[in-house]
Amino acid sequence: MRAWRKSTAAIPSVYLTAFGAGGIQGCLPALGADQFNKKDSKKNSKNISSFFNWFLLSGTIGASIGVTVVDWVSTNVGWDKGFTISIVCCFAGLCFVSMGKPFNRVRVPGESPLLRVLVAAARNWSVQLPTDKHQLYEIQEPLSFCFTGHRLPHTEQFRQVFHVQCKHINKAAVQLEGTNKQGKWRRCTVTQVEEVKILTRMMPILLSTIIMNTCLAQLQTLSVQQGTPMDPSLGKFDVPAASIPVIPLVFMSLLIPIYEFLFVPVMRMFTGHPTGITHLQRVGVGLVLSAISMAIAGAVEVKRKNEFNHHNHRTSLLWLSFHYAIFGIADMFGLMDFFYSEAPAGMRSLATSFSFLSLSIGCYLSSAFVELINSITSKLTSNKQGWLQGRNMNKNHVELFYWFLAILSLLNFGNYVFWDNWYKYKKDGPVDEQKLLHPDLSAKMSTTSQQAISTSDGERIKEQN
Repeated sequence: MRAWRKSTAAIPSVYLTAFGAGGIQGCLPALGADQFNKKDSKKNSKNISSFFNWFLLSGTIGASIGVTVVDWVSTNVGWDKGFTISIVCCFAGLCFVSMGKPFNRVRVPGESPLLRVLVAAARNWSVQLPTDKHQLYEIQEPLSFCFTGHRLPHTEQFRQVFHVQCKHINKAAVQLEGTNKQGKWRRCTVTQVEEVKILTRMMPILLSTIIMNTCLAQLQTLSVQQGTPMDPSLGKFDVPAASIPVIPLVFMSLLIPIYEFLFVPVMRMFTGHPTGITHLQRVGVGLVLSAISMAIAGAVEVKRKNEFNHHNHRTSLLWLSFHYAIFGIADMFGLMDFFYSEAPAGMRSLATSFSFLSLSIGCYLSSAFVELINSITSKLTSNKQGWLQGRNMNKNHVELFYWFLAILSLLNFGNYVFWDNWYKYKKDGPVDEQKLLHPDLSAKMSTTSQQAISTSDGERIKEQN
């Protein structure tokens, strides 16, 4: 009963931690990137890319301290002391963010068009779409575009792949004949529809990274188990198994400054791109490296089992550094920069959260793969033992599972190449930062927008009469 009470108290704390971390990880990157001036698009792209690199470095250093210092304190001093250190660090971070509030360029909260467009498209499902795209609804007043500061033109890219979906989502901007006034949940502007299309256009890229995050989940679980029977000694110091994930973090901490100060400037000389290589090229490099990492992880496991089973020798823990290092490099080529740069101005915090959505789905998929592989292989093997069944790493076939993920990653990369070629980057337009940063002008904008809607409805009524 006492153990049950302890677990009951621990479960809500885990969920609360995840809830708080989800809010911070989604909002903080967008808040930091919003501090840059958007007038010079080329310089802005360079600065935002650098910000996300340094943001990743700061998180990497913090994680390195967590899996070493805090883990050592929790193991050798007490779990309560380890949690206390974490609480103090979180409180200090909150204080630093609060101190910067008077100096931050904080965007005025606004309404995302995502739900409105979906509801309007559903309500107009049976409405006939006009053949002339210029008949779709759009407000001509410049103050009406609260987030983008400019109108987005109607696009037809989705007709190449998603003809039906594109057709129906465009119905959200249809003006119904014989209706004097349509509410915001029945009629949206072309700009709002195009903003939702931008998010939808990024979905195949997001889905293509789930397998990579599935591989990452294995490094945080199976590779830790893989390192447990290995020789943990590094000179006079023994590395605890829980600290094994520090290996990719150390490599990332060393390589991110090299990437920022050496790789990007050199590539910029050849490509002329502000960030050295494009966002999608970065993602593609990460996907390839994750496949290589899984292949090497399988080879390391073969060597470890061979040394232990045939020579009664424990392989050094340093052998794990090869695939950990490669995956650490792959993790550098993340998605936050891509999602922030491509998302509509009013939905950037939502878009930057997509990378963490991919991570969470990858972790769930990892558990599903383990159960599925065990279920299938237990029926195919002669001893009725699944590849990953049981805790004896010397009898399991973790290497086959790693190679399965490597092959799956290569197939996923082929899928990604298709969507990479299909994807069209958002055309940068002028962003009216006065409307984004000043609440008085935002309120004026809202009033002007309503007046524009009323004027448009009034003119249409006169034409009908």
